[in-house]
Amino acid sequence: MKALITGASSGIGKQLAIELDKIGYELVLVSRDEEKLKKVKSILNGENIEIISLDLSYIENCKKLYSMVKDVDILINNAGFGVFGDFTDTDLEKELKLINTNITAVHTLTKLYLKDMIEKDKGYILNVASIAGFMPGPLMATYYASKAYVVRLTEGIKEELNKRKSKVRVGILCPGPVDTNFNNVAGVKFNLNSLSSEKVAKYTVKKMLKNKFMIIPGVKIKIAKSLVKFIPETLASKFVYVMQEKKR
Repeated sequence: MKALITGASSGIGKQLAIELDKIGYELVLVSRDEEKLKKVKSILNGENIEIISLDLSYIENCKKLYSMVKDVDILINNAGFGVFGDFTDTDLEKELKLINTNITAVHTLTKLYLKDMIEKDKGYILNVASIAGFMPGPLMATYYASKAYVVRLTEGIKEELNKRKSKVRVGILCPGPVDTNFNNVAGVKFNLNSLSSEKVAKYTVKKMLKNKFMIIPGVKIKIAKSLVKFIPETLASKFVYVMQEKKR
C-alpha cells in the first residue's frame, strides 16, 4: 500500500507519515524543504520511503509530481499555509501563493489521482481543510476562503462517487488550532488550547482507514462546527474577528 503526502516535512503531514509508517505503508513525502524531508525520512522505519522536493504553488510542479508518482492507494493533500492581517494590508503575492497552494494544488492533484482511482475502483483521498472552512474569517479572509473551497470541492466529489457507486472514498480533515509551524508562517498566536499534531495524526489515521468522510479531531471543535450551523453569519463573522484580533 502506497500513500502520497504533501506538506510532509513538518506538523500534521510529518505526523501522518509517522503513523502510516508504523502500519507498513510505502510512503512518498513531498515538500519544498528537502532537508526537513530528509530528517523526517531518517526517523521512519520503512524501507520504501521516497522524498520529493517540489513547490506545489506552481501548477506545473503538481503535474510533474503526478507524472513521477503513480498508483497510489492514499493521497493526502496537506500542503498549505495561512496569512494573517487586514485584507487590504496583507501581501498580494503571498496571498496568491496561498491560493495556489491551498486551492489550485489540492484541486489539481485530486483530479489527476482521482481519475486513476476511479479506473481501479479503489483508493482514498484526504483533503486537509480546517474548521475555518465552515465560517467567515476576518483578518485571515484568504485562508478561510481557501479552506471553504476545499470543503465544498470534497463534498461535491463525494456525492459524485456515491452516484457512480464507486469504491473510491474521499475525506476532509477539519482540525481546529493545532500546535504546528503553521502559526509561525501565518504570523499569529493562538489563545485557544491547541491539539498536538501527534494527537491529530493518530486520530486521523484511525478514522481514515475506516473510510470516514468528515474527520474532526477534538470534542470542542466538533461542538463548534455543530453550533456554526445555527449562528447567523454576521454574528459568526463578528465573533471570529474578536478571536482573530487577540492573535496580534
